[in-house]
Amino acid sequence: MGDESFDFTPDMGLDEPQAGPSWQPRNWPLVGGDAEDDWTQGLDPTALKVKIEKAAAKGGGKVDQARIDEAAADAIRAMMLIRTYRVRGHLAADLDPLGLNQRKLPADLTPEYHGFVGAAQDRKVYIGGTLGLEWATVREIVQTLRANYCGKVGLEYMHIADTEERRFLQERMEGVNKEIEFTPEGKKAILQAVVRGEQYEKFLGKKYVGTKRFGLDGGESMIPALEAVIKYGGQLGVKEIVYGMAHRGRLNVLANVLAKPYKVIFHEFSGGTANPEDVGGSGDVKYHLGTSADREFDGIKVHMSLMPNPSHLETVDPVVLGKVRAYQVIADDIGDDIGPGSKHKQVLPVLIHGDAAFAGQGIVWECFGLSGVKGYNTGGCIHFVINNQIGFTTSPQFARNSPYPSDVAKGVQAPILHVNGDDPAAVTFACKLAIDYRQTFGRDVVIDMWCYRRFGHNEGDEPGFTQPLMYQKIRQHPPVSQIYSERLQREGVIDDAFLGQTEAAFTAHLEEQFEAAKTYKANQADWFAGQWSGFHKPADPETARRNVETKIEPKLFESLGRALTTVPEGLTVHKTLARVLAAKEEMFKSGDGFDWATAEALAFGSLVSEGYGVRLSGQDCGRGTFSQRHAVWTDQTDERKYVPLSTLPHGRFEVLDSTLSEYGVLGFEYGYASADPKTMVLWEAQFGDFANGAQIIIDQYVASAESKWLRANGLVMLLPHGYEGQGPEHSSARLERYLQLCAQDNIQVCNITSPANYFHVLRRQMHRPFRKPLIIMTPKSLLRHPLAKSSAAEFLEGDFKRILSDPKASADAETKRVILCSGKVFYDLLEARDAAEITDTQILRLEQLYPFPGEPLTERLARMPNLEEVVWCQEEPKNNGSWFFVDPLVEEAAKKAGVKAPRPRYAGRSASASPATGLAKRHTAEQAALVADALHLSVRSELRRKQKA
Repeated sequence: MGDESFDFTPDMGLDEPQAGPSWQPRNWPLVGGDAEDDWTQGLDPTALKVKIEKAAAKGGGKVDQARIDEAAADAIRAMMLIRTYRVRGHLAADLDPLGLNQRKLPADLTPEYHGFVGAAQDRKVYIGGTLGLEWATVREIVQTLRANYCGKVGLEYMHIADTEERRFLQERMEGVNKEIEFTPEGKKAILQAVVRGEQYEKFLGKKYVGTKRFGLDGGESMIPALEAVIKYGGQLGVKEIVYGMAHRGRLNVLANVLAKPYKVIFHEFSGGTANPEDVGGSGDVKYHLGTSADREFDGIKVHMSLMPNPSHLETVDPVVLGKVRAYQVIADDIGDDIGPGSKHKQVLPVLIHGDAAFAGQGIVWECFGLSGVKGYNTGGCIHFVINNQIGFTTSPQFARNSPYPSDVAKGVQAPILHVNGDDPAAVTFACKLAIDYRQTFGRDVVIDMWCYRRFGHNEGDEPGFTQPLMYQKIRQHPPVSQIYSERLQREGVIDDAFLGQTEAAFTAHLEEQFEAAKTYKANQADWFAGQWSGFHKPADPETARRNVETKIEPKLFESLGRALTTVPEGLTVHKTLARVLAAKEEMFKSGDGFDWATAEALAFGSLVSEGYGVRLSGQDCGRGTFSQRHAVWTDQTDERKYVPLSTLPHGRFEVLDSTLSEYGVLGFEYGYASADPKTMVLWEAQFGDFANGAQIIIDQYVASAESKWLRANGLVMLLPHGYEGQGPEHSSARLERYLQLCAQDNIQVCNITSPANYFHVLRRQMHRPFRKPLIIMTPKSLLRHPLAKSSAAEFLEGDFKRILSDPKASADAETKRVILCSGKVFYDLLEARDAAEITDTQILRLEQLYPFPGEPLTERLARMPNLEEVVWCQEEPKNNGSWFFVDPLVEEAAKKAGVKAPRPRYAGRSASASPATGLAKRHTAEQAALVADALHLSVRSELRRKQKA
C-alpha cells in the first residue's frame, strides 16, 4: 500500500474470502432510522471510498485502489454492525437481576453475521469518528458496542424519526469511555437512598406484621433514581413535579422521595388517618393517599405533589397530565404549545407504573396519544415502570406478546431505557438521561426498571403457589444495598462498616418517628389552599342560599352580541354559517328567540369577560356534534381558524376537538379542573352514553374524590340526552347512573330545558364560592325546538331555577293533577295537553335533580289545595332515567305539602334491557303512549296527533 500513514496492519487479510452476506445494503436486517445521520451518507460506496482514500493518502503515499475497495466494503459492514447494535443491542442487555430471563445473543449482533470471521475481527476498519474512533478493529468495535448497549442499560431509540433526538441519545450512550460514572459522594448518596428504601420496608414489616403495604422490596433503586429527577430537573428549570403512581412502593415514595413525615405514615398504620372526622371526609386506605412537599438540592427548591388514586391503577395517569397542563397554563409556560416555540419546562409529570398495568391498560395508550396534541401537550412525561416481571400472579409470557411491557411507548416514538434494578447507579443514570431528554425535546420518555417483588402481591400473599421457581431465586437473592455496597468497597469508595452504620442510623431515626406517631394529631386538611384559597365547603344543599345572582349587564350583553356575530374582514365563512350568524344578529336586535347555542356562548363569553377561564374539550366541540355551536369559524379558502370568544379581554377561552378518547380525555379534564378552580372546565360527550367509556373516572374521581381524599372539583360534563328515535346509543346519557352515585352533596345533576336556565347554571358554577362537579343532560332536538327559546330579559335578570313553572299553568286552586318531569318530554306533554285543552293540569320541570329541590317542590305543591294526583313522567324506560331516584323524594315532598294522594304515579316506558328502540315507528308509538298515560288521554288520539304534527 506504500505509505505507513495508511495504518493497515500486516495481517489485514484483505485477500481472504469473506464469510456472511455481501456488503450491499439490500440484505441488511432492521437497520432502522435515517441513514443521513451516518458518516456514510446513505451508505454510498463511492462517497465512502473517497473518504478512505483521503484518509489513506494523508502521508502522501501511493494508494492501491483494490485495497481501497475492500476497505470500503469493510467499513460498510462495520457500520451496519454498529447500526444493528443501535437498533437491537438492548436485546442482549443484562437486565434481569434474577437471571431468569436468559437471552441468547441475536445472530445479527455477532461480527460473523456481518462478514468478520476469525482474524478479520482484528484488522482495523475505517469508521470515520463513529464511537469516537477514526479507525478500530472489529473486536474493539464490538467490545465498545456491548459496553454501550448491552450492559445494565439497554436503550431503544432507533424507532424515533427525528435525527437530532437520536443523536442526542447516541452521544450520551456511545463511545469507548462512556461508562456510567458518579463522584464518590454521589455513589454514597445513591447507596444511602437505597438503604432508606430497604430499611423503611423492613421497619414497616416488623412493626405492622401482616399489614398490607405493597412494599418496594426488590425495587429500591427507584428511590435514588427519583431523587435524581428532582435534582437534575431543578437544574434544568423544573419548579414543580406532579406524580401519579400505583400501590407498589407508594408508601416508600411518599416517605423517601416526597418527604412525607414518617410519623404521619406510622400514625396512619396505627389506625389513625390523614382524613379523620376532625378534618372531614370518609377517608381511604393509606396506599391510595397523596401528599405535597418541597425538596431542595444544591440550593434549588422543587415543589412536589403525589395525586391520590384508587385501585384502578392507571386511572391517575390522565388526571396527573391534566393537572400539569393547568399549572403550565397558570404559569404561562406553554408558549406555542407544540413545536419549536413551546415551553413546558417548569412543571413536570412523572408517572410510575407496574409492568403488567403499563402493558395491559388501554388508558396508558390514550395518555400517550394526548402527549403531542395541542391543548393537551404537557411537554413530555417521564414514565417509570417498576417491572416486577409479574402481574399479581401472572407471568409476563401469559400477559403480553412482546418482550417488554413498554412497547406501547413506541407508538409516540418515546425513547425507552431498560435498566437492571440491581444497579442503582444505572437506574439513576437512566433517570438523569430521561429528564435531560425531556427538558430538551419536550417528549415522553420511559424507564423500564427490571427488578422483582420480594414478597407477594401484598405482604400476606404466598407467591410460591404460582411462581415457585422465581421465588426460590428471590429467597436466595441478596438485597440491592448489599450488591451495591460490595461494589463500592471494591472501588474503595466506602469501607466495610459504612453499610451497617448507615442502616443503624436510619433505623434509629425511624424508631424516634415511631414514638412521635403515638402523640401525632392530624391538622386541618389543606384542600382550600394555594389556587383554592378563598373557596370553602357549601351550605346545606336543601337551602336556596346556595343560589347566586347570575344576570349580566346590558352593556356586556350587547358587546357579546357583536363579538358573536361580527365576521372579521378577510375571513370567508361557510354560507350556512353566514345564515346562522345572521339569525343570531336578529336575536340580539329583536331581543327574542335566543337558542341553546347562543345562550351557551353568552355564558362562556360573560365569564371570560369577568376574568374566568373557560376550557371546553371533547370530540367535535368546535363545530358541535349537531352543527349547533360554531365556536370555531373556519375560513373556506385557507382553513384559518377564528374563535370569537378567544378575542375577548380578561379571561382565557379555548375550545378543543379532542382525540377520539373518552376515558383519557375526561380524566385529563378532571385533573385540569382539580388544579384550577378559576377556570370552568367542561367535557362534552359526542353522545351522552359515550361517557360509558369513561365510567371509571366518573366513579372513582368525579363522584367520590371529595369524600375519599378531600379534593374539591368543579368539572362540568355535558351529556347529550333525549329520545328522538335515534336508537339506543344516541338516546340515553344513562341519567340513572349519575343519580345512583348521588349522596352527601357530592355532585350536581341537571336536565335543563331552557336556554336561559342553561346560561344561568353555567354562570352559577363559577360564581359560587365552592366547587362541585356538574352533570348536565344537554338536549339534541331542543337545540332548535321552536318552544325552547329565551328572551334577552331572561339573561339580564334572575338566576338559575331548580324548578321551572308551566308557562300556561292552570290556576293553583283549579289544579287537580301535577305532572313532574325533567328534560325534553316537557315539550311533548305541553303540546299534547294544550291540544287536548286540558285545564286542570300543571306540568313542572325539575331542572336540577340533585341536590333534590325538595323544599321548593313542597312549597309549590302546598299552593294547590285541590290536588288529587301527582304523576312522574319520563321518556326513559322505567329501570332507567330518574324514576327510582325521585319516587321517594317526590312522595316525601307531597306528604309535607298535604297532598291527598302523595304517592306519585309513574308514566313512561316499560323496563327495558336496551335504553331505547332503534325503530322509528316503535319510538313514536312509545312516546305517544307515555304522554297519553300521563295526561289520561287516548293513546290512539295522541298518536294520530303526533303523526299529523
